[in-house]
Amino acid sequence: MKAQIIFYSAHGHIYKMAKAIEQGVGDVEGAEVSLYRVRELGPDDSRAAKAGFGHVPIAQPERLVEADAIFFGTPTRYGSMCAPMRCFIDATASLWSSGALIGKVASVFVSTASQHGGQETTITSFHSALFHHGMIVVGVPYSEKRLLTVDEVSGGTPYGASTIAGMDGSRQPTENELAIARFQGKHVAGIAKKLCGR
Repeated sequence: MKAQIIFYSAHGHIYKMAKAIEQGVGDVEGAEVSLYRVRELGPDDSRAAKAGFGHVPIAQPERLVEADAIFFGTPTRYGSMCAPMRCFIDATASLWSSGALIGKVASVFVSTASQHGGQETTITSFHSALFHHGMIVVGVPYSEKRLLTVDEVSGGTPYGASTIAGMDGSRQPTENELAIARFQGKHVAGIAKKLCGR
């Protein structure tokens, strides 16, 4: 079973969540996982290097067909995905017209600046594109008990893992948030493996 994690990260928060998801996928026997970053819209692509993930290859829409499961990670912009991720999704039109992603498993994870900054709306609005592609959308069930954490400020939704970055980006993903991301990776990869008949 092959999984891809496609992410855009402005300050490294989504990258850290992607690495946690990668760990979770790795817990599924026989699963292979690859990380790809969505490029910046402007000519300056130095942000990734400064945030420590410049080594991650740039995502290419045509390579999505190689995966059985695809995770998409994006920061939230006004309750929706960020512009670079939107451009990447828009570049999958040929895959949509050929039905190349039908039946593949998909899942979404996000970050926001504030506790109520649109984590769930970003994930559920992202789902629209995945449904148009005919993908099988998987979230995080409440068997992951960390979703019920109330004694600390924490991201994490039944729609997908999430983290809170703070207005200045200084808050880093907590262990609770990273654990939910790891669970998501393992859960989604396990479902994809079953659907592959492996």
